[in-house]
Amino acid sequence: MTTPAVQNVQNVPSPAPRAPRLRALDLQSIFSWLLADGIVRKENVKAQFAQAQAILKNAAGSMHPLSAVAQCKLVSEQPPQRLLTLDVLTEWCATKVGLPFIRIDPLKIDFTKVADVMSASYAARFNILPVDMNASTLVVATADPANVEWEAEIAKVARRRIELVLANPLDIAQYISQFFSLAKSIRDANRHTGQDLAMRSNFEQLVELGKSNKQFDANDQHIVNIVDWLWSYAFEQRASDIHLEPKREFATIRLRIDGVLHQVYQVPAAVMIAMTARIKLLGRMDVIEKRRPQDGRIKTRTAGGQEVELRLSTLPTAFGEKLVMRIFDPEVVVKTLPELGFPPDEAARWDALTRRPHGIILVTGPTGSGKTTTLYTTLKALATSEVNVCTVEDPIEMVEASFNQMQVQPGIDLSFADGVRALMRQDPDIIMVGEIRDLQTAEMAIQAALTGHLVFSTLHTNDAPAAVVRLLELGVPDYLLEATLIGVMAQRLVRTLCPDCKAAGGELSDEVWQGIGGAWNIPKPATVYRPIGCPECRQTGFRGRTGIYELLTVSEGFARIVRSSGDIQQLRQQSAADGMKPLRIAGAMKVVEGVTTADEVLKVSAALA
Repeated sequence: MTTPAVQNVQNVPSPAPRAPRLRALDLQSIFSWLLADGIVRKENVKAQFAQAQAILKNAAGSMHPLSAVAQCKLVSEQPPQRLLTLDVLTEWCATKVGLPFIRIDPLKIDFTKVADVMSASYAARFNILPVDMNASTLVVATADPANVEWEAEIAKVARRRIELVLANPLDIAQYISQFFSLAKSIRDANRHTGQDLAMRSNFEQLVELGKSNKQFDANDQHIVNIVDWLWSYAFEQRASDIHLEPKREFATIRLRIDGVLHQVYQVPAAVMIAMTARIKLLGRMDVIEKRRPQDGRIKTRTAGGQEVELRLSTLPTAFGEKLVMRIFDPEVVVKTLPELGFPPDEAARWDALTRRPHGIILVTGPTGSGKTTTLYTTLKALATSEVNVCTVEDPIEMVEASFNQMQVQPGIDLSFADGVRALMRQDPDIIMVGEIRDLQTAEMAIQAALTGHLVFSTLHTNDAPAAVVRLLELGVPDYLLEATLIGVMAQRLVRTLCPDCKAAGGELSDEVWQGIGGAWNIPKPATVYRPIGCPECRQTGFRGRTGIYELLTVSEGFARIVRSSGDIQQLRQQSAADGMKPLRIAGAMKVVEGVTTADEVLKVSAALA
């Protein structure tokens, strides 16, 4: 039903006969092992032991000894001399007690299955947590491998062999309450939504039976708990999108993290319908209507109190209504250009370009390449009290108080072109058009630029020079384009190596490097970094993304080519002669700096080959 509970507990082999049980994990044992492995110095161990003992005493028996040691913030004396966090200590301790170590990933556990093995109170009593179960084996996470008085009883109840794994004691304590609570919520929600899935797949029939049924599904406390917990987990994992996808029997939940989709859980189809109804209700969308796409918006907060905005989009599919939630962090608009990945020289050129009094500036790239973030960051810097910044968007990505934002409404014939026409009468200094999709919108943007306004917009092209060709193909007269276009920037997002675990020693062949930076004769870096994987990056080796950019500023020579032929090859040659660094060169510099890998650069720039 779900993906495996933990990556390193897949296909657990039959264990060898266990050695006699070790004594409980106490401070004496832990510091003895630390000293034997040279992780702490002999001259310091007495004071460190006393410090951990005092922490444990103050906790009055409610703290695991490993947690007390972690709170001492010791640094290992062995290379790479890392901080002894609770995860690091638990993983190291697993080697001492002869058990596999796992990091519990909550959305990779079938709560409803493992929660049937024992009660929440029983799990809390022994500080154990079932994390995976197959036909012959039950995998149980523990933080106290010496305490196994429960093992025979649970093996008998589950009718399976018990496989012990060691896990972070704080994770076990935290997830005991969450897992069993969520298991109850999913079971009860599935029961409340009924057994007839065909009926549940059609909300119109529910209305005929009575509107109370629809409201009950959407507002049922079990559904509220599931939705709130899903959001909390997505925020914690730095997801940019949440996908709820209905299938024939079960529905899939996927998260996009650092640009990559991860399947994380499956829920009964009836529960997914109720979750979708709950989210649509919060987003002020028509809960009954499932035959046409809808858009909505929700503003909520993370567990830490940070405000987050969710943009909702529904789509009718063969098995029901698919819902995608895009997560927007309001903090992105206060980032600086270097924080977005701009090199200092490119940031200076972009800043100079955006300070021009009038003209058109385009940002190009595929969907999800960070165009909106770049524009919002730029407009936020320009939107002082003396400047009137107006935008027309479809949809409004993030609500920003310093802008005057207008939403395109096709249903009432309010298009981009109509929006720009209306904004022209609002005394704007800067206009941002969400996207130039047709000749009418392009002509209105050009008219705004000709009448003394600075206009920003986006296009979907592979590189910066191709934006000119796209506008000419739309029917924009070359002489108007020559007179108004002042700059084009193409961009992509590449995953950045996790700073906590990246390691030198990656392989980079001369052939691969020639394909990335050969045209500009950039020397191959002496040191190349590779992804490793750690708890901070969810074992992927990458954490976060950064931008790579190519900035084209329109020179007299470039403008002449626009007017004379508009040939794409001549435009690319002229832009390079004017100092534009292609996207692959920008990516190559990120590899040289140790920010990302050559594979990442090649992946996002494959269309430019």
